[in-house]
Amino acid sequence: MSMKSREWFRTNWLSWSTLVVLVSFSKLANAQSSVTLYGVIDTGILYTSRSVDSTGHPQGHKFAMSDGGIGGSRFGFQGKEDLGGGWKAIFRLESGISPSTGGFANSNRNFFGRWAYVGLDGPYGTVKAGLQYSPFAIACIVTDPRGANYFGSGAVVYVGNVFVTGLFNSNAVSYVSPIIGGFQGSAMVALGGQAGNFRSGSQYSARLNYTQGPVKIDVAWYDGQPSTGAPVSPTPSTVEFEGRIVGVSYTWEKVTLKANVTNLKVANSFNTYEYEFGGNYSIRPDLYFDAGVWIVRDGNNSENHSVLTAAGLQYLLSARTSLYTSVAYVNNHGKMNTGVATNGALFGAPGSTTGVILGMTHAF
Repeated sequence: MSMKSREWFRTNWLSWSTLVVLVSFSKLANAQSSVTLYGVIDTGILYTSRSVDSTGHPQGHKFAMSDGGIGGSRFGFQGKEDLGGGWKAIFRLESGISPSTGGFANSNRNFFGRWAYVGLDGPYGTVKAGLQYSPFAIACIVTDPRGANYFGSGAVVYVGNVFVTGLFNSNAVSYVSPIIGGFQGSAMVALGGQAGNFRSGSQYSARLNYTQGPVKIDVAWYDGQPSTGAPVSPTPSTVEFEGRIVGVSYTWEKVTLKANVTNLKVANSFNTYEYEFGGNYSIRPDLYFDAGVWIVRDGNNSENHSVLTAAGLQYLLSARTSLYTSVAYVNNHGKMNTGVATNGALFGAPGSTTGVILGMTHAF
């Protein structure tokens, strides 16, 4: 090596070494943390043979756009950072949107109104603080025969009774345990934030689920206290009610069968008992069928009861895009007002109503 080359090497060695260290550190940092943008656009055309106006009076048939036939349209961010020792810092921000108008929807019309939390995940479980679903609501979703679709499922009965209470819990702290012997527990406390009244607007929920091979069993509870302050969101999210659910599912090859019993005891209203059963079948990798029956009765008055039935097909154009159609039929008696869809047909008229939806969903 010449004198000039040795001099150049000595002069630039530190700069090259620093660059290599920085590049290596950058790759390590990228490997230890990540942020993901995700979302779903789901919209369809909804037809109902009968409808009701804002005062509950029966109307004629209706065609309308629906912001979600399978699930609510939404977008969000979620991320994690490796803290070492098996621990991770996690966060999630998720907002509902309306493909029909471009505005907020499916999240109580709040910015990031579906999820907004930060937490820690590690060997001893997961702790989250912020806006989140209750363990009770999660149990209702996973045990529903149609996965709590926004059209023709137990989600219609749930939202029709307690609106978004238990779904979008503000000021919440939750814990989910690791899986031990097939069992996993979770609990949540949402603080009401009322001075001098700890229970006002507070919400409590717990869940225990068990998985053994193809069998899954879920038990969950919810207790929501009324709020004495002004409402903090457009749709009621602190309805006073007690919720209970026991559900079971069994999967055999391409078939999954589900059943549950749910009780929604709403203060000064229905004491709703709901009996659900049904399931889904993967006809082929790109074609999916599900169906269910939801028998609803009022424990306070046996004259108030309804039966909701629904079935649907989903055809996958790709791993992210699909077309779907569903049909639902509901028959209401007494003061029961069960509808067929959470968006556009939440409440139904007395007697029978048929609903049909045809839509498309794309995930990114």
